[in-house]
Amino acid sequence: MDDSKLLWNETSRKVVYHTPVFDVTERTSTGPDGQQGVYIVNETRDWVIVIPEYEGNFLMVKQWRHGEKALSIEFPGGVVDKGELPEKGAARELLEETGAVAKKLIHLGTMNPNPALFSNKVHIYLAEELEFSGKQNLDSDEFLNCMKLPVSEVLSKIGTKEYPHALMAAAAGLYLAKKNLLQNKFDSI
Repeated sequence: MDDSKLLWNETSRKVVYHTPVFDVTERTSTGPDGQQGVYIVNETRDWVIVIPEYEGNFLMVKQWRHGEKALSIEFPGGVVDKGELPEKGAARELLEETGAVAKKLIHLGTMNPNPALFSNKVHIYLAEELEFSGKQNLDSDEFLNCMKLPVSEVLSKIGTKEYPHALMAAAAGLYLAKKNLLQNKFDSI
């Protein structure tokens, strides 16, 4: 199989709508067969997700999600600031949302949240050896509760009404792979 026969060539790009969070772009591309198509792609800065592990627990945050119109329990995270390295963004978001500092921050993986619709990446980190400052430093429009929950409880509830965020499931999968928990499960089957 020749993968070069799958590639498209972008011939034009324009911003059709600008928001504070992302730009909606219209991209014209030519396919491998010469056919042209117009595709919508959302462009935004990269995101980070931090999995803070502390004494058999995860530090989680509960916040309102406008798209879901409900509260969501999630790992801390957010947008990487312009010019900021993802690791620095992860450390900053962890401190802002939980008041914790990680002596050890391990990159678990980087992926695209939805390659059909988004151009950005989400960088996922495991935070270990935590120290606590004792206070959150939230953005002006950020309202959340920080919670310490057992790892097993969080992992068993991903994908439920309380834990609806798909990127949290992806982060949990990388966590499990790092901890070799998936391999242990497959070995017992």
